[in-house]
Amino acid sequence: MSKPLTANPAPEDVLSPSTAVDRAVSILEALAATPDGLSNAELSRRFDIPKSSASYLLRTLEQRGYVRREPSSGKYRLGLRVLALNRAVLAGLDIRELARPLLRELMERTGLTAHLAVLDHGQAVYIEKVDAPGFIKMDTWVGRHMDVHCTSVGKALVAHLPKAEVEAILREHGLRKRSPKTFTSPGRFFHELEKVRAQGYAVDDEENNPGARCVGAPVFGLQGEVRAAVGVSGTTGQITRANLAKVAEQVREAAGRISAQLA
Repeated sequence: MSKPLTANPAPEDVLSPSTAVDRAVSILEALAATPDGLSNAELSRRFDIPKSSASYLLRTLEQRGYVRREPSSGKYRLGLRVLALNRAVLAGLDIRELARPLLRELMERTGLTAHLAVLDHGQAVYIEKVDAPGFIKMDTWVGRHMDVHCTSVGKALVAHLPKAEVEAILREHGLRKRSPKTFTSPGRFFHELEKVRAQGYAVDDEENNPGARCVGAPVFGLQGEVRAAVGVSGTTGQITRANLAKVAEQVREAAGRISAQLA
């Protein structure tokens, strides 16, 4: 006869400490990517762990304020405590302070939403954003992680990396097909990175989202390393074939001015 589960299992009865930490972080990442929230059962299935283990981790995270449970649906969402971590991380990124006024100027010159992104564990993550006025709003936010192969800032961030490092990123994250125009062949992607290096900017031509076009350029540090990427995002009606070159030059100029301040 199997031993019944206790109502409040101790950590060692659920998962090893290292596994518990890994699962807790995975739960937070899953909730960050799911605005509508996830239930205990859904998280249990997603990470292939017993419901009792998922319940223990969720209770702990809830007690610390990192997740909150919606009484009506029973689903969990990120808690306000996460914002404190977010502020602490962003406060340590001095490049945001340098870039913010130039991003605002870029937005005003182009009429497009401007972003600053950095490379984090093989993905591009927005660390600053200046929204363009008007009714058209881009589905982006500070903290959003994106694949590098289908975004302009992602391409700009990895174009100057050694090929072996880019290959490692592709092995880890793959080349997921986000739209009919997404590059899914490593050969084609590396050819695209050659173009980025040659022209000094990258283009996401509906590769991440149909109907959206983005332009990005690298920000270089004192040693010539890529520290970040500046980008603008808009619809294909806002960034057209006719004005693409002009927009790209404006993005390159903004990235260059930030680079000069870092030198």
